[in-house]
Amino acid sequence: MFTRRQMLASGSAAVALAALPVRAQGNADAAAMRLLDEIAEERLAEVPGLASSRGLDVGPRAALRGKLSDYSQAGAKRTAETLAARLKQLDGFAGADLSRETRRHVEVLRHAYRSGHEGLSFPYGRVSVGSWLNSPYVVIQNVGAFIDVPRLLDGSHKLENAQDADAYLARLGAFAGALDAETAWLQDATAKGVIPPAFLLDKALTQLRGLQGGDPAQKAFVTKLAKAYPDRGAAAAKIAAADIMPAVGRQIAALEAQRKVAGTDAGVWKLPDGEAYYRWALEAATTTKRTPDEVHAQGLDELKRYEAQMDALLRPLGYTKGSVGQRMAALGRDPRFTFPEGDEGRAQILALAQASIDKIRPQMHRAFGRQGGGVVEIRRIPEAEELGAAGAYGGAGSKDGSVTGKFWINLHSNSRWSKFALPTLAYHEAIPGHVWQGEYSFDLPLVRTLLHFNGFNEGWGLYAEQLGDELGMYEGDPVARLGYLQSMAFRAARLVVDTGLHAKRWDRAKAVAWFGEATGSPTEEVESEIDRYCSWAGQACGYKIGHSEINRLRDGAKRTLGARFDLRAFNDAVVGAGWMPLAVLDTVVAEHVAARQRG
Repeated sequence: MFTRRQMLASGSAAVALAALPVRAQGNADAAAMRLLDEIAEERLAEVPGLASSRGLDVGPRAALRGKLSDYSQAGAKRTAETLAARLKQLDGFAGADLSRETRRHVEVLRHAYRSGHEGLSFPYGRVSVGSWLNSPYVVIQNVGAFIDVPRLLDGSHKLENAQDADAYLARLGAFAGALDAETAWLQDATAKGVIPPAFLLDKALTQLRGLQGGDPAQKAFVTKLAKAYPDRGAAAAKIAAADIMPAVGRQIAALEAQRKVAGTDAGVWKLPDGEAYYRWALEAATTTKRTPDEVHAQGLDELKRYEAQMDALLRPLGYTKGSVGQRMAALGRDPRFTFPEGDEGRAQILALAQASIDKIRPQMHRAFGRQGGGVVEIRRIPEAEELGAAGAYGGAGSKDGSVTGKFWINLHSNSRWSKFALPTLAYHEAIPGHVWQGEYSFDLPLVRTLLHFNGFNEGWGLYAEQLGDELGMYEGDPVARLGYLQSMAFRAARLVVDTGLHAKRWDRAKAVAWFGEATGSPTEEVESEIDRYCSWAGQACGYKIGHSEINRLRDGAKRTLGARFDLRAFNDAVVGAGWMPLAVLDTVVAEHVAARQRG
C-alpha cells in the first residue's frame, strides 16, 4: 500500500485513465452523463455483488454473476488509483454549463470518491467506496469475506437456470481466494500493530470456528445449490471441503496470532494515526465536518430531550422510580411485551413485524405524493452471521422485481426484541424506511443507485420512524410510543458512546454500562451494539446526525413557505433526490422551497 502522504498527494497514479477526455465537443451534460455511466460500469465490475443484489447481472453484465470483489491489498491500491483518476475527470466539470440535475449527480459522486480516496490513504482497514461499511480492521466479527460471500450467495444470487448454477459454483471457487487475500492482509496488519481488541477477536474467532465446524457438504452455501441443482452438489461440496474450509482455517490461525498480542483498548485512537482516522471515519459516516466534541455534546442534549418525553409517558403507567433507562428496562422485562425463546418466539417476531408494515402501508398517501411499491420480504439474518451482526437492516430490491426488497432481522436471541419496539423497527427498515426509500432511486442514473451515504440513508431511517408517529401508528398506545422514543434516545446515545470510545478513550466496560443505563436496552443488545461501534468507527453517528438535519431543513421550509408547505411534496423532494451527502441535501431542499414559492 502507498503511505498516506503518497496517497493524498497522488493524482498521477493512473495518468492514462485520468487523461481520457471528459468533455467531448458538444453538450457538457451529455459528456458528464457518459462519464457517470462509465463509472457505474466500473463500480459494478469492481463490486460484482452490487450487480447481483440489484438484478443487474444479466445481458452484457452476465459474467459478473460468477465473480467476487477483490479482497486483497493490491485490489485496494488499484481502487485508490482509479479514484484519483476519476476525481480528476469529475473535477473537470467544475466550471461546465451543466443542468441542475447533472451537476448534482457529479457533485454526489465527487464527494463519495474524495471520501473513499482519503480513507484509502490510511495504510490499514477496509474502505467501502460510496458505502457505509468502513472499518480499521480487515476481518472482524462483522467485516470480511466470511460474512459477505455467504450473504451474497444466500440473499442475492438467483438460481433460475444452469448458467446461474455454474456462476454460483464459480463464486464458491473464488471464496477461498478471497479469504486467503484477507489473511495476507491480516498478517500485514499484525506487523503494523493494527490489532483489534481481544473481545472483538474472540467474537470473530467464534464465528469462524462455527463456519469451519461440521460437514462441509451441509453448509448453507452448499445445500442451496445442491437442492436446486443436485448434479452440481458434489462439486460444491468438494470446493467447500478442499478449498474453503482450509482457507477458513488459515484465517483462524491469523486471527489467533493477533489474539495472542491483543489488548483491551476499544477505540481507534490506539492505532497508528488513529485520531486522524477517526476524524475521517466520522466525516465519512455523517458527511459533515462536525468534530467529535460537537457530536458528543449533541448526543447528550438530545438524549435529555427524549428522556423528558419518556418520563411523561412512564409515570401514568406506574413507572416512577429510577432513571428513565432503568424504567424502560423494567418495561422491557414485562412478560406482556416479551417474546418466548425458540422458533415460537421467532415466528411471533416476524408476524408482528409484518403486521406493522401492513398497518402503515395504507397511510403512505398522507406522507408521499408518489406511491412506491414497497415490495419487501422479512427474513432472518443467517444464523452463521448473527453473533456479530447488527440487530436488523433492510433495503430495496431491483427495479424489475426479480430481487425483492429485504428486511433482515437478527433472531439469535429473542430477548433483544420487545413487542413495543418491533413496529418502529419495521418502519425504519421497510416502509417508509429503507425499502421504500430505495425504490425512489430506481429512476436515478445507475451510478447514483450504487452509492450509499450513511448520514442521509440512516437519517432517513430515523425520519421514517418519526413519520410512523406523525401518521398515528402509536396513537392511543403509550407503550408503543415509548418504543419509538426509546429508539430515538438510543440513536442519541450512540453519538455519545461512539465518540466516547474513539475520541475520549472510554473502555468497553464504561461504554456498556453507560449505554445500558441511558437506554434501558437488554444487555445482549447493548454489548452487541458497543462491539459494532468498536469495529465500525463513526458509522453509528450517521443516524441521529442525518435525522436532525432532515428535521432542521423541514422546519426551515415550514417557516419559509407557511401555508404553501406540503409534507408530501417535501418528503418526495428529499427521498426522490436519492442518497446524497447532507450538504447536497441542503441544496435540494433550498431548490424545493424556491419552486414552491414560485407556485
